[in-house]
Amino acid sequence: MPVLMPTEITGEVVWLGLVANRRVKLSSDPVQRVEAEFSGLVGEYHSGLIRESCSRVSSQYAVGTPIRNTRQISILSQQELQATADKLDLQELPPEWVGANIILSGIPDLTQIPPASRLIFQRGASLCVDMENAPCIWPAKEIEGHKPGHGKGYKAAAKGRRGITAWVEAEGLIALGDIVRLHIPPQRIYSHATGQLPL
Repeated sequence: MPVLMPTEITGEVVWLGLVANRRVKLSSDPVQRVEAEFSGLVGEYHSGLIRESCSRVSSQYAVGTPIRNTRQISILSQQELQATADKLDLQELPPEWVGANIILSGIPDLTQIPPASRLIFQRGASLCVDMENAPCIWPAKEIEGHKPGHGKGYKAAAKGRRGITAWVEAEGLIALGDIVRLHIPPQRIYSHATGQLPL
């Protein structure tokens, strides 16, 4: 019996980008299409089946521990990105400045879609959602470099709308203008969890 449920919720790919070398810069460079392979997006710095754990999972592992890379891809909503720009009193917030890989339009509350959801693209690529991508200081610094005085408010402005991270479950090409459909797992609240930290 299938567990994942296809929904009628679809979105459109309106922007694509690749981070060439995170050690040099956070910002991504726009491209027309990307090849999704099991290791991630071809040419993307954050690709790879394994990564070193970071502060985001320091409650689970010592920093630097080799772990499965579930943060291969950064996906944001065009609408949520604009809402963040509005909060920062900016006309727009270019996807490059937040190191985005994929910007989608049309999926409501993209940042809130459940972990383990799938985003299945029209050419066959499927991305598995890891979790919400909490805002951090690095995009704030990038924004500040372009628009002095606006970057410091980024973490608060982007809270709840920073997008999601994902990893490749099925390989394929993703291009500008492609349509993607949301598939979601069953939704339940785990009643035994206590002491959860707010995002």
